[in-house]
Amino acid sequence: MGKKPNVIVVFSDQHRADATGYRGNPDVRTPYMDRLAAESVDCTTAVAGIPVCCPSRACLITGQYPLTHGVFVNDVNLGNDAVSIGEAFKQGGYRTAYVGKWHLDGHGRSQFIPRERRQGFDYWRVLECTHDYNHSFYYGDQDKKLKWDGYDAAAQTQDVINYIRASQESEQPFLLMLSWGPPHNPYDTAPQAFRDMYDPAALTLRPNVPDEWSGMARTDLSGYYAHISALDHLLGQLLDVLEEEAIDNDTVFVYTSDHGDMLGSHGEVRKQKPWDESIRVPLLIRYPAMLGKAGKKIAAPINTPDLMPTLLGLCGLEIPGTVEGSNYSAVLQGVGPEPEAALLTCVHPFGEWHRGAGGREYRGIRTTRYTYICDLNGPWLLFDNETDPYQMNNLCSTESNRELQTSLHHLLTALLMKRGDEFLPGDHYLQEHGYITDETGTVPYTD
Repeated sequence: MGKKPNVIVVFSDQHRADATGYRGNPDVRTPYMDRLAAESVDCTTAVAGIPVCCPSRACLITGQYPLTHGVFVNDVNLGNDAVSIGEAFKQGGYRTAYVGKWHLDGHGRSQFIPRERRQGFDYWRVLECTHDYNHSFYYGDQDKKLKWDGYDAAAQTQDVINYIRASQESEQPFLLMLSWGPPHNPYDTAPQAFRDMYDPAALTLRPNVPDEWSGMARTDLSGYYAHISALDHLLGQLLDVLEEEAIDNDTVFVYTSDHGDMLGSHGEVRKQKPWDESIRVPLLIRYPAMLGKAGKKIAAPINTPDLMPTLLGLCGLEIPGTVEGSNYSAVLQGVGPEPEAALLTCVHPFGEWHRGAGGREYRGIRTTRYTYICDLNGPWLLFDNETDPYQMNNLCSTESNRELQTSLHHLLTALLMKRGDEFLPGDHYLQEHGYITDETGTVPYTD
């Protein structure tokens, strides 16, 4: 292959798949994401298999499933048992860089993270977690808190641009991960110019938003879309720099998110839930030198643990034995068997979806067409997403769909067996890992 490609992974927090122009959303303005989609492999059924912040990020960094890496609640530490994506690329001769939100350290959201807990990343401009996007701090190599200037996603993007430009002096390729905090709530803190783009009263609600939720949903969506348009503008800056430096053809460029956001659909907010608004995420992968630049869509369900091995596969690098996800680099090239289903998991409900708010453990699958979910009591949800794209008609346990449900249940059972997942109550796994939670099932964090 000659020189290995650079790899840039840009991922935002809580960006659901339908909130883009290229997916047909009539309201949100994302011209640069639309441009990227037209030049990329668009994975139209990409899912966050455990749709909540820390667990999803741990799956991304390790290529493992939550019961293996052990991060199935927020604000706990990701250990060093797995070979991380940073370590795997470093072993392949890459420089490694990470900028933005980390949320995998578990030692407090505002604490300095020493090198031995950075999962193989050398260039480091990181804070564990904050959602105060206009008063945001970070650490570099020293235990000295530094401040991002203004809207943190913009300052982080400029830092990454500087890194890309400086990297042209080196023959060594890089893996660069940029982790934006928005569009995660609070929704009303995007730069004013982007907030002015959206009038809540003019927005289109998904049909599965109950009438009594419409006012809140419109208000939240206007700010959510403002954040997304701000990020889209920054994405455009990154794409322009790659062209200016003449490395766009030989760079693997990814845009995705750690999970989605319900935003009033089905009378629910935020994440953890098994509906599409929570689990489906954007996943655009552009690598013109190998995949071409014409753009194409892949409907096969690709899960968060699959991204690490797929990127290693695109770069011709060894995939560590600790990885559980699948290498779909051949699928991106139009060859090789496609995945049949992505595994969906809630090990233990907590926080905004604690048991008192209706939270429950579940296991399920998302295929290209169907969603099938079981809770501890048995089958819970079954949707035909082709005929019912807003998931408003639960087919579970209906006589006419018994054969379909049985087939999907067998598929789910096979995936759970493959993962060694006995689907036990969440308290079992909390005790197994020694996690102590409060009354909402949340592991308390310190600032």
